[in-house]
Amino acid sequence: MQPSRRCILNALGALSAMPWLIPANRAFAAAPTRIGVIGAGWLGGTVGRLWVKAGHEVMFSSRNPDKLEAMARELGPRASVGLPMAAAEFGTVLLLAVPFEALPQVGRDLRSAYSGKIMLDSTNPWGANSADVYREARELGVAQTVVKYMPGARLVRAFSAVDASVVEASASRAGGRIGMPIASDDAEAMRVAAELVRDAGCEPVVVGNLAAAAAFQPGGPGFRAHLTAPELRRRLGLRAAG
Repeated sequence: MQPSRRCILNALGALSAMPWLIPANRAFAAAPTRIGVIGAGWLGGTVGRLWVKAGHEVMFSSRNPDKLEAMARELGPRASVGLPMAAAEFGTVLLLAVPFEALPQVGRDLRSAYSGKIMLDSTNPWGANSADVYREARELGVAQTVVKYMPGARLVRAFSAVDASVVEASASRAGGRIGMPIASDDAEAMRVAAELVRDAGCEPVVVGNLAAAAAFQPGGPGFRAHLTAPELRRRLGLRAAG
């Protein structure tokens, strides 16, 4: 059963007191990060391109990497392409952007490569689907289901609640950068994710632990809200950034 909006907001009010808030004025990452994009579709491709432009080294992956080569050539020497296993081995940080129904297989196939690494999870269940992984997402929550199928990853829910076209336009947006909700049980992984959110031109909004990510999964008040960071914090009942 999905939690009610009131229950979510009450939980977030308590979680906002956790010492995880990250300064809003942090500059772009001082050193480039090696990032593996697992699933370079619309979201993965968009965010990966922004990271390359911010100075990071990014390997884009799909089951047909030859289709990504033109994009990589256009982006320059910091961009490369490969199969998902190659990208999982390449990155010190990973962006998971595969179809939700692919999670069980991806988790099995890539486990040896992603175990112990920070993984930014942007996946969502879309529409009606009878697959077990969809049923589990409805019953357990999206974040908890991803944890089940990605054991050993240092998971952060990030880039899951904002449309790719909005991410792409965020840095030049007249009304201010878009607030990107993020959640994790790993404080260090959260810090790294917040840095990479800024490097993609958005403003991180730390929601809390993975249980609190229900607030911005499909159906939650933070999903596709497309608000500035202060507006999103107000919607979710979080305290203002210090």
